[in-house]
Amino acid sequence: MSFQVRIIAPNGIIWDSEAEEIILSTNTGKIGVLTNHTSLLTGLDIGTIRIRALNNQWNTLALMSGFAVIKDNVATIIVSEAENGANIKSEEAQTQLEEAKSYFNTAKGTKNEVEANLAVKRAETRLKASQNL
Repeated sequence: MSFQVRIIAPNGIIWDSEAEEIILSTNTGKIGVLTNHTSLLTGLDIGTIRIRALNNQWNTLALMSGFAVIKDNVATIIVSEAENGANIKSEEAQTQLEEAKSYFNTAKGTKNEVEANLAVKRAETRLKASQNL
């Protein structure tokens, strides 16, 4: 059995297809969703979503926060930004992570430290998505 998964970002619909299972990064940890999941509204953290398609292949996308609504076998995920891991070059993601860590190590002041921490988290997420983790 399957359910519909829709990922929507400001630039349009990023994903819209049937899935067997998804694993989401919420504000309180990771959750798995299968067919007939109870209704749920949850905030999403910067992190990956793993989608197991009908062909049993896993797809990983990088999500940059938002929220998810699970109801009546439809998962609607609205995010500020999303990127399919298949479109991310691992080498570029690794370079971005190294640059973000360097920025974090030199950040001074609360505002810069928070921004640097978010940059590291985004870069780590993109790298994981590029590696289909």
